[in-house]
Amino acid sequence: MNSNADRSSPPEVLVFVGGTAILPDRLLADAVVICRDGWIESIGQSQPIPEASQVVDLGGNYLSPGFVDLHVHGGDGADFMDGDEEAVRTAATAHLRGGTTTLLPTSTTGSPQRIHRMIDACESISRESSEQFTATSPQDRSAVLPHVPGIHLYGPFFADGKTGCHDRDARRDPEPDEYRSYFDRDFVRVATCAAELPGAESFYRLAAAHECLITCGHSNSSWTEMQAAFDAGMRHVDHFWCAMSSVPSLRARFQVPMQASMTEFVLMNEEMSTEVIADGCHLAPELLEFAYRMKGPERLCLVTDANRAYGMPPGEYVFGHRESGCHFFSDANVGWTLDRTSLASSVQGMHHMVSHFAKVTSATLPDVIRMASLTPAQRVGIDAQTGSLTAGKRADLLVLDAGLQIQQIYVQGRQV
Repeated sequence: MNSNADRSSPPEVLVFVGGTAILPDRLLADAVVICRDGWIESIGQSQPIPEASQVVDLGGNYLSPGFVDLHVHGGDGADFMDGDEEAVRTAATAHLRGGTTTLLPTSTTGSPQRIHRMIDACESISRESSEQFTATSPQDRSAVLPHVPGIHLYGPFFADGKTGCHDRDARRDPEPDEYRSYFDRDFVRVATCAAELPGAESFYRLAAAHECLITCGHSNSSWTEMQAAFDAGMRHVDHFWCAMSSVPSLRARFQVPMQASMTEFVLMNEEMSTEVIADGCHLAPELLEFAYRMKGPERLCLVTDANRAYGMPPGEYVFGHRESGCHFFSDANVGWTLDRTSLASSVQGMHHMVSHFAKVTSATLPDVIRMASLTPAQRVGIDAQTGSLTAGKRADLLVLDAGLQIQQIYVQGRQV
């Protein structure tokens, strides 16, 4: 691959030729993709190339939309809950390296003060990531940031006994004064609460009023509780099969008759979406295949759920705030609790999730890419700006080889 212009700043016109574009529903061979001022202008197979363009010869590789991660905690030694701009910048940049051009920093079971500090830092980096494309002078490519359209309010409203690697002592039931203070900031795009908690329905209704993707996670809720949550606006379940109810877990909670769980509710309800961690450690290939066939690419998202150990060597780390979080161990493949009995989040990027899912399931390449880009973008309402190779959207682009390894990354037309 080569190009004919300085790549430190976005050119007026950027044209990709000589490869295959991955569209939401098909592959487009011999594609010509024209981008202007950081936005996709047109896509076709035979188009005149504007004069004075920067032409990128894909060399037979794929051109993909950048990935969108709606569930991610950290990377390169930083956790978004550390609550300072440098930590947010470090973690966001780590995931850009894995092809994630848009992400929603995800909170844990921290105190209200820690969550507000996390939102402060993420808002600051969100502004920085927007302003980087308004600069008139060339910038260092290493300083390019992914887009941060908002946060995922994930903790602290988890069910007791379903906190996983999050700090159990910091979980709590939803209180209106607390969660209203988060929503009033208008920076929460995804909002999670366990459906069985007292006050959950009020939480969901306020989240719906703020146009959030409303999710149930870290929960031991029954079908009846899920239905009440659905009626209040809940439409998504976090990391399928992980820290969620099952028929046996509800048998212990309710005795007889056995009750349907979150799993059955999601699979039976066409409007419900969910997500999988396709790192090869959380879920076996048959579970990934099952989720794909049951929900389809329009309702299944790939997420990383990655923690601060992503991009770091094996060792002991802290999940959540560096001073008050819980310790876990990373073997560089996945996170583990210190006693090695339970998984503790992922340590892989989205590029790994995509290549593994493509390798072990029957999903088509357009479907795999869609689940890592357009589907999550649609679920959080940002698909008018990103998520697919479509005219009018940002030129957030990846060049992938035949093995789906990343060769080049572009954020709004600027090569990283």
